[in-house]
Amino acid sequence: MKKWHYSWIILAVTFISIIVAGIIRSSAGVFINPFEQEFGWSRPSISMAFAVSLFLYGFSGPFMAAFVEKYGLKRMMLGSMTLLSFALASTFIMQKEWQLILIWGIMMGIGSSLFLTVLSTQVANRWFVKRRGLAVGILTAATATGQLILLPVLAALVDRYSWQTAIALIFVLSLLMIIIISIFMYSYPIERQIAPYGHDGLVEPVRSTGNPFAMAISSLIEGLKAKEFWLLAGSFFICGLSTSGLIGTHFISYCISFGIPVVTAAAMLSFMGIFDLIGTTLSGWLSDRFDNRWLLFWYYSLRGFSLLALPYALSTGSYAWLMIFAIFYGLDWIATVPPTIGITRQRFGIEKSAMMYGWMVAFHQVGAAVAAYYGGVFYSAFGSYKMAFLLAGGFCFLASLFVILLKKQPQLKEA
Repeated sequence: MKKWHYSWIILAVTFISIIVAGIIRSSAGVFINPFEQEFGWSRPSISMAFAVSLFLYGFSGPFMAAFVEKYGLKRMMLGSMTLLSFALASTFIMQKEWQLILIWGIMMGIGSSLFLTVLSTQVANRWFVKRRGLAVGILTAATATGQLILLPVLAALVDRYSWQTAIALIFVLSLLMIIIISIFMYSYPIERQIAPYGHDGLVEPVRSTGNPFAMAISSLIEGLKAKEFWLLAGSFFICGLSTSGLIGTHFISYCISFGIPVVTAAAMLSFMGIFDLIGTTLSGWLSDRFDNRWLLFWYYSLRGFSLLALPYALSTGSYAWLMIFAIFYGLDWIATVPPTIGITRQRFGIEKSAMMYGWMVAFHQVGAAVAAYYGGVFYSAFGSYKMAFLLAGGFCFLASLFVILLKKQPQLKEA
């Protein structure tokens, strides 16, 4: 019987760690109403803290990629998960709005950045030669699935017990994850005396000795000179605006405004996560076989149609229509990531792809932060989220035009 390659163990550990980090960061949507009620904070103020988190975790991405090159995957994963654990513990003694911004904005944003931005690219590049697109698809799926899958459980704990109980659950998960990473994670295949999956011999890693900040900034300067970078970054800005920023932060509150119970709304969001796991994994498989530009064109177009349909689905009062939206949108949640990484790798090379993609994620999270904040502003101004969701749908069609302007890149020959 053929021996199981350790790359798949690394993939599993990374998958679980991304899910846990995603659960921690995305739980913000569950706590909007409880924080309003307990502390008397306004929704725009709470949305601002969550917007800071989205912004920081995006802009920390390229720097995290540079730090991984210098200090290794395992050390950076342990440090990031420890910061998330500390932030969760600090939530129990939180009393002021500035503390909310410090804990849920700054600490959560930086702590989740590695897991939710460049980790999937780093692991796929180091541990896989064959099935690299599939590996990226699986790990990318974990990003959104983690952000959605436990939301019904957290919402039920908040509804039946308290928000502190929900925080305690994800705090325990973060501690367990620190133990798992410590035992099973390795930075390079050579540390196990094995070759990357699909490669014939050992690969000696090229370890960086440069300044991580300088490396990240130089990659940005190089990217800003390329049209492909601007088109991908612009489309990714809209990707963030139309997913984690709007749906991830305000979908539950939007459903509540139509009389849908919080647990039901969270279950719908979790349902999207299940279909995202299918859709994004399939997208990774497709990105190894088809033109990534056309994949992105269809992903953004279909997402635009689904966002335009959401206000109608809610206004009908029919759970069937809402379920159809959850399936359709879930399949497309972040299916955009594998082809975006594929184009980035083809255009800028394997060595530079993680930091380049990290900067694109920064644009993604600026879009997410804009949607997270202005979703709350639209609600306060109009008493409804309808306009925010319609605008997001329109922007998705613009993103589909961005990606179709990209030139087809030659496929890299893997070593």
